[in-house]
Amino acid sequence: MNTNETPDGLPVARHRYARVLSIAGSDSGGGAGIQADLKTMAALGCYGMTAITAITAQNTVGVRAIHALPPDVLAAQIDAVVEDIGVDAVKIGMLHDPAVVQVVADAIRRHGLGRVVLDPVMVATSGDRLIAEATVAVLVRELFPLVSVITPNLDEAELLLGRRIDGLDALEDAARALLALGAPAVLLKGGHLPGDVVEDLLLTGPADRTPLRLRSPRIASRNVHGTGCTLSSAIACHLALGLDLPQAVQSARAYILDAIAEGASVSTGSGHGPLNHGHAPRATVRLPLVKE
Repeated sequence: MNTNETPDGLPVARHRYARVLSIAGSDSGGGAGIQADLKTMAALGCYGMTAITAITAQNTVGVRAIHALPPDVLAAQIDAVVEDIGVDAVKIGMLHDPAVVQVVADAIRRHGLGRVVLDPVMVATSGDRLIAEATVAVLVRELFPLVSVITPNLDEAELLLGRRIDGLDALEDAARALLALGAPAVLLKGGHLPGDVVEDLLLTGPADRTPLRLRSPRIASRNVHGTGCTLSSAIACHLALGLDLPQAVQSARAYILDAIAEGASVSTGSGHGPLNHGHAPRATVRLPLVKE
């Protein structure tokens, strides 16, 4: 018998894909949420899977409606994916109410999921609020201790901390305050601050005395819808591919900067358009198959 074939003549499986699960909301406009996550995963050579928390009616101008999926349906989506296909990394996005947060936290514990990137989506690029106030405390209590890193922008960090973050000099203090809430690592994104240079700050834990400061020239573009979703998904992809957290953050940031630049001159809708997720697609990465 040919050792490269199964008894029924099919090729013997020797590889698997790098598998990334997105737990997030759907963006009907395709620029953010689940749609941006899947585009990012495909572009970076990963196999993307989804567990949808809510369906939104939105476009480049704003959010018109949000319909939450039942928590038991969300749990079933996660269980179905993990129990059959398996997961190497997880990206968590829009979690709109406490019951949904609890479902996700329970699933992480139940399945022992690691390499979890939490993007605490609270405000859309258009300014629309996407999370109930009661959800914030549950998010901090239940999910922060279970994830690998949180990736808030300044608006989200201010909501979490209940105070303003004024200027680049305040980034490290704010990131340490977020660590004090229970997050194991924080990537605080400073893109909402004014200036020609964008600075993000990574703290890998309370013992990290030297934060990684990532600086780049600001790219002039109105097409920045879904930047947070894209960055967090890219970090999860690079973690799934075997990079450590600082390497994953730097590689993900390089990808998103190119995606912004490549999409800056494109018109999509009349508001904040999407990035160019597919500017440099990578073939899907095959990893050695090890029975789990």
